[in-house]
Amino acid sequence: MNYINVGKIVNTHGIKGELRILSKFRHKDKVFIKGNTLYIGKKKEKFIINSYRYHKIFDMVTFEGFTNINEVLKYKGDYVYINEDDLVLENEILSSKLIGYDCFIGEKYVGKIEEVLNEPASDVLRVGKILIPYVKEFIVKIENDTVYIKDIRGLM
Repeated sequence: MNYINVGKIVNTHGIKGELRILSKFRHKDKVFIKGNTLYIGKKKEKFIINSYRYHKIFDMVTFEGFTNINEVLKYKGDYVYINEDDLVLENEILSSKLIGYDCFIGEKYVGKIEEVLNEPASDVLRVGKILIPYVKEFIVKIENDTVYIKDIRGLM
């Protein structure tokens, strides 16, 4: 299994076993769904989501079989993962998979994607000294390990 880090348990909330997860993961709407499986900690213990809600900046989750704060308190500080195979993205590629892809702006080859920066507004692809927001307004298409970017004046 290939695990993807989707956040960190920063605290509990209330006495009924609800956990506060701080997550900057781009596809949270595909992860935090009732019935989905999450894995917690270094041992990747398996848990099934019983309920989910968004509160302030936190993703609030309860797991099946846990109804008391004392049962979940030991997970405070642990990271939360999802199995990559369980993540279903429609017409999108996980941004971390783009590292090493060739990048063209218009018809001009500009290099390989070296890094993906996780910024609050969107992920940013770094190609040499060029930073490209990973949003549909900039990306023309992705195919055959190549990313095609719109030729936008001032981008380079």
